[in-house]
Amino acid sequence: MTTSSSSVSHGDPAADPVESPFLTAARGGNPDRVPIWFMRQAGRSLPEYRAVRGEGSIIDAIVQPELAAEITLQPVRRYGVDAAVLYSDIVTPAHAIGVGIDVVPGVGPVVEHPFRSRADLARLRPLDPEADTPYVLETIRNVVGATDVPLLGFAGAPFTVASYLIEGRPSRTYGATKALMFTDEALWFDLMEALADLAIASIRSQVAAGCSAVQLFDSWAGALTPAHYRRYVLPTSQRVFAELADLGVPRVHFGVGTGELLGLLAEAGADMVGVDWRVPLGDARVRAGGLPVQGNLDPAIVLAGVAPTLAEAEVVLREAGPGGAHVFNLGHGVLPETDPEVLEALVEFVHDRGRAIAEEGTAGGEPAEAHLARKEAHDASRHQ
Repeated sequence: MTTSSSSVSHGDPAADPVESPFLTAARGGNPDRVPIWFMRQAGRSLPEYRAVRGEGSIIDAIVQPELAAEITLQPVRRYGVDAAVLYSDIVTPAHAIGVGIDVVPGVGPVVEHPFRSRADLARLRPLDPEADTPYVLETIRNVVGATDVPLLGFAGAPFTVASYLIEGRPSRTYGATKALMFTDEALWFDLMEALADLAIASIRSQVAAGCSAVQLFDSWAGALTPAHYRRYVLPTSQRVFAELADLGVPRVHFGVGTGELLGLLAEAGADMVGVDWRVPLGDARVRAGGLPVQGNLDPAIVLAGVAPTLAEAEVVLREAGPGGAHVFNLGHGVLPETDPEVLEALVEFVHDRGRAIAEEGTAGGEPAEAHLARKEAHDASRHQ
């Protein structure tokens, strides 16, 4: 299983595996292969996850360090990905300080009493990670003691967490959030600052415990226009990244539907920008000012099987091209109905052919179909 926290060395968190392809690419370097990991790689698509997860809210599993560490490590063992991602949730800090938020199965984050007035700010007390989220820190120590693969920590960006607190549950319109934003700017910015404090404290504690990189999830920032993002969100996100800069670990910024915001996501201070599936990576790299990019295969394509997945992965790799650092990922999280064997084939393909395809760009090279046929012939010969 995992090593106990008592046996893990708590050295410099930035002194992670120096040969890690993920960390090299996230810092703008040129690793010997295209690194790959998946958002939500630990989850319902894995039979081993379903076997240990149990019933109830994800929070029920997060607060059990040995279980959370095992779940974090499952996709590393199965897929051979280049990064582990902490098994937690972006609302874990808010839950820990008693805001009254939980993650309801089949729904998502639900707030018992949504944020409505200045009086609600009192519910957002400062996070004391050692006292409030010791289970997260123990999970991290367990994971880094059990694998050489870098561990990615994360937090929810202030806007996205604010949208859950204000709406009370997932939303398609973010009407209540925008209403507060436009009718009471002073309260809006006070709320954003309090949530920035929460994200900063959480991420700093994760890195101190052993995370080698961090990602700020602004999942729902795509609901905003560039002008509104710049005015109401960017200053707070910039503060979050600025107060993480001294940690010396790569910082990733990701949002869904943020094609028109990629330049602003980069301006916030990230070292690498995550891209969803709607923007070709070559265009995304330009919009992000040349920063390393992460992404961006459509998660739904994976449901179509191995051949379509590898063909579309080839497109992503060619679009990324040889012009800069790239970490392969999906454009959002792994869908629960995903066949793990398709992701296994995808990891092998990206590791095997990713760099050559990217360097070829739009010209030549062995197509995904040929790679798949060669692999199937090899697998058949092994069973003869």
